[in-house]
Amino acid sequence: MNNKKGHKRLGLHASLLAIIVVFILTASAAFPTYWNSGIDAIGFGPKLPDNGFQLGLDLQGGTHLVYEADMSEIPSGDRASALEGVRDVIERRVNAFGVSEPSIVTNISGGNYRIVIELAGVFDVNQAISLIGETPILEFKLPAVNVDVEPTAEEQKTIDTAQKEERKIALEILDRALSGDDFDSLVKENSIDSYTKNDNGYYGFITANDPIFGELASEIKKDKLKPGVIDGLYESNSQMYVVNFLNIEDEEFVEASHILICFKGATQCTNERSQGEAQMMVEEIWNDVTTDNFAEIAEEKSDDPSAAGIGGALGEVSKGMMVDSFENALFALKDGEISKELVETEFGYHIIYRADSRTEPKYEIAYIEMPWTTVSDVKNIDPWENTALSGKHLKNASVAFDPNTNVPYVEISFNAEGGELFASLTEENVGNIIGIFLDGVPISTPTVQQAIYGGDATITGSFSIEEAKILAQRLNAGALPVPINLLSEQTVGPTLGHLSFEQSINAALIGLLLVGLFMLLWYRLPGLLAILALFVYAAVNLALYKWLGVTMTLAGIAGFILSLGMAVDANVLIFERLKEELRSGRDLATAIDEGFRRAWTSIRDGNITTLIAAAVLFSMGTGFVKGFALTLGLGILVSMLTAILVTRMLLKWFTNWKFLRANWLFNGKKSE
Repeated sequence: MNNKKGHKRLGLHASLLAIIVVFILTASAAFPTYWNSGIDAIGFGPKLPDNGFQLGLDLQGGTHLVYEADMSEIPSGDRASALEGVRDVIERRVNAFGVSEPSIVTNISGGNYRIVIELAGVFDVNQAISLIGETPILEFKLPAVNVDVEPTAEEQKTIDTAQKEERKIALEILDRALSGDDFDSLVKENSIDSYTKNDNGYYGFITANDPIFGELASEIKKDKLKPGVIDGLYESNSQMYVVNFLNIEDEEFVEASHILICFKGATQCTNERSQGEAQMMVEEIWNDVTTDNFAEIAEEKSDDPSAAGIGGALGEVSKGMMVDSFENALFALKDGEISKELVETEFGYHIIYRADSRTEPKYEIAYIEMPWTTVSDVKNIDPWENTALSGKHLKNASVAFDPNTNVPYVEISFNAEGGELFASLTEENVGNIIGIFLDGVPISTPTVQQAIYGGDATITGSFSIEEAKILAQRLNAGALPVPINLLSEQTVGPTLGHLSFEQSINAALIGLLLVGLFMLLWYRLPGLLAILALFVYAAVNLALYKWLGVTMTLAGIAGFILSLGMAVDANVLIFERLKEELRSGRDLATAIDEGFRRAWTSIRDGNITTLIAAAVLFSMGTGFVKGFALTLGLGILVSMLTAILVTRMLLKWFTNWKFLRANWLFNGKKSE
C-alpha cells in the first residue's frame, strides 16, 4: 500500500512539475522580456526573440481599402482564377514598397468579385491607392540594340564617385554583419531588394548554374566555406551583396528512363485500349524487361512518342520536376533498378528505370542587396525595348505537362492579332531572348527556339509545378481585362488603434478579476485552483498566437475573452458535480474523480458545438470574423485541456495535504 501511495505521489509531483514547466515556457514565449531579463541577470542561457504580437489594422492603425473587379468581359469559368491573379499582382506591388504584414483577401459573393486590402502602418490613403494601381500590365520586350553604353568623361567621374561611396557604405555594413550584428535587422535597414527584404533577405538555394549567384556557389565549394556571413562583397551586374551563407544540402540528380503504357481517357493518349488491358500489358513487360533490354523494349512498346531512338530516356531529373506519383516512385528506386509496382499518372502507367544518380551541393543563402552605380544608371539606359505585342493580345495561360518527361511548362495562346504579331516576333528572333514583363518586372525570359505560328506557344524551363502555376496565374493577371474599381476607403489612426487595444486589455483584466473573485468566493479552494489553471490557459493561448502567426484584432481579442469565459464554464460544471458527489456522501478523492467523469460529456458536447460554429465562421467569413473564429476555436481547444488536465492535477496534488481536505474548502455539506 505504501508503495502504491508513493508511486501515486511521485506521479502527481511529476504532473505538477510538467504544468509549471509548460507555464514558464509558454509565458516566456508570449512575454520574452521577463525571460531575457532573467538571462541577463544570471549571465548565461539562450535568449528568446522579442518580436511582439502581430497586430491587425484596428489595433495598429492603417488603411482599409475595398476594390471590386469588373468581370463583365470574363467568361464565368475564368473569373475566380482572374480574381486570384489580380490579388497576386496587388500583393507583389504592395510588397515591393515594404509594407509590413499586408492583408489581401478575395471575396466572391452575390455575383460580386471583391478584394479587401488592409495595410497596417500606412496612413496616407492616396499613397495606399497608388501602391495598388489599376489593371496589371503585361508586356513582351526584346533586348535593346544599338545602345550607346560608352560614358562621357563627366559621366565616368559621376560613376566613380558614386561607386566609391557605395563601396564604403557596403563595407561598413559587411563589418557590422561579421562582428555579430543581427543580420535580419541589417537587411531591413539597408537592403534595396523589396522582394526579399520582408523575408529577412532570404533567397533560397543556389548552385553553380544560378544566373546571379552561380560564381558564388562555385567559390563556396572551392574554398569549402562554412555557414555564416561571407567575408567579402559579392558583385553581380549592377548590385553588390553582403551574403549570409545559411546551410548546405546535397541535391540528387537521377538519370531516368521510362516506358509509358497509356489507355483510353488518359491525357494525350490516342490508343483505344482499356485501363485493364494497359495493366495486363505492363505486367507482361515486367516479365521480359531487364536493365540491358530496357531501351529496346521502350522503343518497341512505349506510347511515349519520343521513345523512338532514345529508348525512353528522360535525362537527369531532380525533385520538383515531375508529378508527385512519378517522382515518388523514381526516387524510391536504387541505381540500376526497375520499378515493379504500378506507377500511374494522368498520362497512363509508367515502368521506370533508374539508371544512375549523382549529387551536387546546393547552398542556402540570404543577402543584403546594396546599390552599385553603372553606366546604365547614369545614362538612364533601358536594356529592353517594347514590342507591339502586349497583354491585351493574350487569351489564356495554363499549366501543362510534357507527356515524355512529366515536366511542367506553361502554355499560352493569343488572339488573332496577337498570333500574327507573335509569329513575326519569333520568326525574326530565333536564337534570341524575348522578355515577358508583368508590371515592369521580368517574370520569364525564354529563348526562341523556332518561329511559332498559329497563336499558341509554350514557356519551358526548370519549373516546379508550383512555379509553373504561379507563372500561369501572373500571365493571366496581365492578360485578362480585369479593371478594379475602388469601392470604399477608411483610415484607422494609430492613436485610435492603441486606445482600442488598451480598452480591450483593460476589459479582459477586469472581466478576469470579477470571474476570479466569483470563483474564489463560491467554490473556495477549487475556485482558487481554477484561477491558477486560467493563468496556464492564457499563457498557452498567447504563445500559440505567436507561434502560429495569428494577427490580433479587436474581434480576435473578443474571441479570446469569450473562450476564457467558456474555460471557466467548464470548471463550473466540474465543481458543481464535485459538490453533488460530496453531499451524497462520497469521500473527497472519489468525489473528485466522479465530478470530472460526469461533467466531461457536458463539457465535450458544449465545446464541440461551439467549435463547429467557429469552423463555419472561419471557412465562410472574412476579415475580422475569421479572426474571431480562429481565436475562439484555439481557446476552446486549449480550455478543454486546461479544465480537464490542469485543474484535475492541481486538485489531486493539493488534496494530498490533510489540512486542505476540510469540507468547508469545497463549499460542500458535511457528509453523514
